Amino acid sequence: MINIREYIEKTVAVSDADWQLFSSKLKVRTFKKKTTILGVGETENYISFIEEGIARFLIPKEDEEKDLTFGFCFKNEFVSAYDSFLTRKPSLYKLQALSDIIMWSISHEDLQEVYEKSFAGNVIGRLSSERLFLIKSKREQSLLNESAEERYLNLFTERPNLIKEIPLKYVASYIGVTPQALSRIRKRIS
Repeated sequence: MINIREYIEKTVAVSDADWQLFSSKLKVRTFKKKTTILGVGETENYISFIEEGIARFLIPKEDEEKDLTFGFCFKNEFVSAYDSFLTRKPSLYKLQALSDIIMWSISHEDLQEVYEKSFAGNVIGRLSSERLFLIKSKREQSLLNESAEERYLNLFTERPNLIKEIPLKYVASYIGVTPQALSRIRKRIS
């Protein structure tokens, strides 16, 4: 839980009172590798901070090999099906544990209370939503403006842990190509 405070305090100082209120609302949740954190049709009730592990956002297809991966979250990052969290409507996608995960979660109801009672709560909410928005925006722009090879090369510099820790079939789906096309890209580059 200390990692969350350190992460937040990179941007804003958090008083002990605000931290006490916020941290009292956190609960630890664990998920085994390949289990569903949030399924299609479920409403997201948490914003979570990953202490250990990797999560994947995907749109499941009938043939599992054709699932569409559109995002990942790693250790020391916030994760949520944030659109569902905000709207209180069922998610149109799935959130899956790619590895064993330990996360600290705050519920929608508890977060609203923290927002009302503390300055830091508002900053924490804003920071997590800004981070999630920026990742989404950057990904959309990348898909519209870059070739698959450029997207793959950018992963090396921007998110090297993604390349090292994620199965290549998910990396291929993330950059919008088939595993075979990714293999050709990797061969060309090396």
